[in-house]
Amino acid sequence: MNSDPGITLLIVDDHPVVRDGLRGMFESAPGFTVLGEAAGGVEAVERAATLDPDVILMDLRMPGGGGVEAIAELTRRGARAKVLVLTTYDTDSDTLPAIEAGATGYLLKDAPRDELFTAVRAAAQGRTVLSPAVASRLVHAVRTPGNDPLSAREREVLALVAKGTSNREIARELFISEATVKTHLTHLYAKLGVKDRAAAVAVAYDRGILG
Repeated sequence: MNSDPGITLLIVDDHPVVRDGLRGMFESAPGFTVLGEAAGGVEAVERAATLDPDVILMDLRMPGGGGVEAIAELTRRGARAKVLVLTTYDTDSDTLPAIEAGATGYLLKDAPRDELFTAVRAAAQGRTVLSPAVASRLVHAVRTPGNDPLSAREREVLALVAKGTSNREIARELFISEATVKTHLTHLYAKLGVKDRAAAVAVAYDRGILG
């Protein structure tokens, strides 16, 4: 009879050195078993289906498919694994979509190893884990009036507004009517708590919605 493998892991990162480091760290600690690795989001979804790990350590920005898309696909498929994002990025534009897609937790790569072990154990139990920097950003995002996450279309409109594009040009570029552009702008202003285009762009840069 096999001994208890403890918490089983899938490590997802496009850098081999990072994967090797994480594998070595977890294999040297009691209570963890690394089942496999993936170098991108698409491969991660496939390997998760085959290996059925308890926890997936997921990087976000990878050439072989982004982490947010992979998390959303795992959620859609009803995967049992809990996803713990492990990344160098803590901007709102990375954090919020990852959490919304179904990530259980979000840690930065500079987290101490004991903090990482604790986070993986907590994630395996279904508890939410956020690094202090990420937690404070999320709390700020929730507490700031009118800071509902923008829809993908609203972000597109906002990005074009930031370039000085007129409503007519935005409508042409996005293949929507001018009236629809105005509706998106109205929603944008409400969510950002502003009254005009310039303020919307300024607030969006300030909050990291536009990078």
